[in-house]
Amino acid sequence: MSQSRSLQLDGRVKLRHLSCFIEVARLKSAVKAASVLGLSQPAVSKTIHELEDALGAALFEPKRRSMVLTPIGDIFLRYATSSLVALKQGIRTVAQGAGGEQAAFTLGALPTVSARILPAALAKLSRHLPNLRLRIVTGSNDVLISQLRLGDIDLVVGRMASPEAMRGLAFEYLYSERIALAVRPGHPLLADEQFDIANVGHYQLLVPPPGSVIHPIVERYFIARTINPSGGVIETVSDAFARNYLLGTDAIWVISEGVVAEDAASGTLAVLPVDTDDTNGPVGLTIRTDTEPSFPAQSVMAALRDVVAERARIGLPR
Repeated sequence: MSQSRSLQLDGRVKLRHLSCFIEVARLKSAVKAASVLGLSQPAVSKTIHELEDALGAALFEPKRRSMVLTPIGDIFLRYATSSLVALKQGIRTVAQGAGGEQAAFTLGALPTVSARILPAALAKLSRHLPNLRLRIVTGSNDVLISQLRLGDIDLVVGRMASPEAMRGLAFEYLYSERIALAVRPGHPLLADEQFDIANVGHYQLLVPPPGSVIHPIVERYFIARTINPSGGVIETVSDAFARNYLLGTDAIWVISEGVVAEDAASGTLAVLPVDTDDTNGPVGLTIRTDTEPSFPAQSVMAALRDVVAERARIGLPR
């Protein structure tokens, strides 16, 4: 292959090709990747074909129901991921430097962490680094992990992702958290002297949607206790909606206990007396393994560790 031909091929590979390829490879599905990227499935397929044509190589095995990488595709994935992350970091740094701004740090956090641990950690950090420019992004765990992988987020604080989603990522355990079933004060089930967990299914349920990290945990919990939702289901990741909805209805909100801990302590909401110990899951820090955490990232991680350790020492829930 001539030098001019090589340069021509390189010029045809765009950022959108790399982003699309990485997501399809991670999810093994053009349909799922389209949902995460906010594109149509045909647009994702077209982008992958363009990339393969530009590289002159098949990146995915043909005639397979799932999008399985070829050996060449597996090699290219490692280079594509690290290159995309490095390029995005470079673009952000240059843009901020040209504007005379301090480099911003982007943190992805699940609502459970944002409600309790993160405010204390950032307050602690701000006393030592008052000029730190921090951007906080919230959302479902799969979206945050995807943004971390693509270099749009520097650190994710939340539950550990599934093993297949952790490729190229590292997780540091902070604490464990279970789910809770929250209701309004005065809910009929709170007055039931012989509480039966199966009665939960008779009320409307607010649950995390598919794709959220605790969705399969909630499903397993319901199946194990023969809870058959017959009162209707609303799938939501909006804490503000769920809180307000509960106050005016007899609905039951199934959510990580950290999200409603302060509400329960203040009496704004109540938690049903059910055993959810088997839903405990690890909460911690997720970073990429292909780059060293920046100084702001290391500082945020240290502050979070300190807050978790301090709360454990004085017996506060984490």
